[in-house]
Amino acid sequence: MLIVNYLDGEDVYVMPDRLIRHLGEACEVRGVDFPKDRAAALRTIQRDIRRIWELMAITIVYAKNKGYYIKECNNSDAVYRYDKLLSDYDMLTAVDPKSKLSEYIIAERHRPVGSANLYPVLEAIKERRYIEFDYTLVRHDNCVRHYRVAPHFIKEDQQRWYIIAKQDDKFKIFSIDRISGLTVDYDSEFDRDSSYDPRKAFDHCYGIWDDPSLPVEEIELAYDALDGSFLKRVPLHASQTVLIDTPDEFRIRLRLRITNDFVMALLSRSRSLTVIKPLSLRQRIFDVLRAAATRNETSS
Repeated sequence: MLIVNYLDGEDVYVMPDRLIRHLGEACEVRGVDFPKDRAAALRTIQRDIRRIWELMAITIVYAKNKGYYIKECNNSDAVYRYDKLLSDYDMLTAVDPKSKLSEYIIAERHRPVGSANLYPVLEAIKERRYIEFDYTLVRHDNCVRHYRVAPHFIKEDQQRWYIIAKQDDKFKIFSIDRISGLTVDYDSEFDRDSSYDPRKAFDHCYGIWDDPSLPVEEIELAYDALDGSFLKRVPLHASQTVLIDTPDEFRIRLRLRITNDFVMALLSRSRSLTVIKPLSLRQRIFDVLRAAATRNETSS
């Protein structure tokens, strides 16, 4: 990703020595080894270019007397996925006080609750082992239930980690920060369910929580230009389509289920929000804001 990001910059061509220097500096600050010898560095870059093609379908070539450049990119999905991994790696590395990145990145002082469970869960997923744990149900008066599940995936959403696991022929989602007493049953093995497509499962929901009982609705939202500039860079949802983009109005269309998480996301940028449709969502936002205004009303 360091190679891809650098070649995807302002300059179309990057000469070998310049690329070597950049990679050396970028790897050093991340605490990763990179060859000091020029010939060895070039061999490493060539190997990485082949891997880039295999993993991301990006063609990188060398033009004589010009340098390396990206000739073709056929998989923007993979580019995003690996770029996200690099970003996550940088953030995790920054937390380590021995890393040079910690000098430049101000990370949260606390580790996310339950993050220690990530590694045994990942191991269980790879080894196809059942896991057991106690789980706190926040919406049910914090009652605790015991689960034995077959973990299939780990998903990140809004800086929290979730386990997608199968129990009693149904896939369920568990927030890692609500798990305690996790154990891995190394004496058992389950068969992975290849029929479950995690990407399609979240096509019509905002964030991690989906409710198939809710209809997929067409949603139209309007904002002012300032909020619009943020939403252009970080879309609300993958289905976001821009309808109007003028100095006076930024309007988008979405297709998804209207869950509580989605409503909360709208409220976080409600400064200029106008819900055009559906009317039921417009009323829901109005009711929440009116109740909030009543609670926070100050006496004259």
